[in-house]
Amino acid sequence: MQVEQKMEQILKEAVQMQATDLHLMPKQNGYLLKIRVGGQLIKSKTFSIREGERLIAYLKFTASMDIGEKRKPQSGSFHQTVDQFPLSLRVSTLPAVPHKESLVIRLLPQEHVPSLSQLTLFPYTAVKLTSLLNHSNGLVLLSGPTGSGKSTTLYSMIQHCASHLNKHVITLEDPVEKQQDAFVQIQVNEKAGITYATGLKAILRHDPDVIMVGEIRDEETARAAVKSALTGHLVLSTIHARDAAGVIGRLKELGITQHEMIQTLIGITAQRLVRICCPDCGAACREECKQKTKQAIVCELLLGKALFSILGNKSSHQPVSVYQKLQDELRKGIAYGFITREEWTRWCFSETDFSEKRS
Repeated sequence: MQVEQKMEQILKEAVQMQATDLHLMPKQNGYLLKIRVGGQLIKSKTFSIREGERLIAYLKFTASMDIGEKRKPQSGSFHQTVDQFPLSLRVSTLPAVPHKESLVIRLLPQEHVPSLSQLTLFPYTAVKLTSLLNHSNGLVLLSGPTGSGKSTTLYSMIQHCASHLNKHVITLEDPVEKQQDAFVQIQVNEKAGITYATGLKAILRHDPDVIMVGEIRDEETARAAVKSALTGHLVLSTIHARDAAGVIGRLKELGITQHEMIQTLIGITAQRLVRICCPDCGAACREECKQKTKQAIVCELLLGKALFSILGNKSSHQPVSVYQKLQDELRKGIAYGFITREEWTRWCFSETDFSEKRS
């Protein structure tokens, strides 16, 4: 079988399984393919050393990467349609011992963006997130670990702004994950002088109502986002923090003052992507299960009076009381039978904490 056909077969299997990532891992006598489905890695296929190297070379070529360079990490991307299902594929390689490469592909479906009500486990979460979009200006930040669905939530929010609120939306991303016609999308390109900070300055001259920034990752971007919110725009972005209250500490680390946060912040979320109990299979899905909704978002929301009480009280920097809200959401999901106790152990501190709260 030709390498192109082999790769197409792998992608077809991944799409059927609703996979998010493919891992081609070097072993002593060959390569092992693992597929991430619902947050779990599943062993799929093994390849000889020659087959694995040919697959990696093909993917690097397709993603416009340097085929001959195996000593340095590389990244690239390409688009492909699999069974009429459009995909954006982000490819990453790492040099591995001895003289091999490890390759990971992130699969980003390019189909329609789901609504907030389709994404969230509880309907009231979607209502509260939607209410934030009625503001004409301010800063909304989404936090959570990698793979928690932050980007999908962002896309759903700005899709609502463009389609239902008739707002002019401009995004600044690195890279653009889902190509959409409803808004203007700009990709960060440092070689061309387009960074998050310089891109935001240019966007402000393009008469936007809503600005989406892929990620606030440094002081310059944080300051540009705050400035955009202060000048009368609604700004949505993601930031790395463990919980909603932790976002405030992270902004302080990036040089944003308490006064600036009071003036701009209108909402903070901390979200987790949880596996939901399948009505057909029970708690755990069989691999051949056709049920489409296997994951949902659980959110801790910090907005309104709760947000301002923390921002206005200098002593309220402890995240514990706020973090309990995320735990409460998970606990509620368990009580309703939507999720299993396994999801609790994935995202929370200990089993004893769960028992103490129930008693």
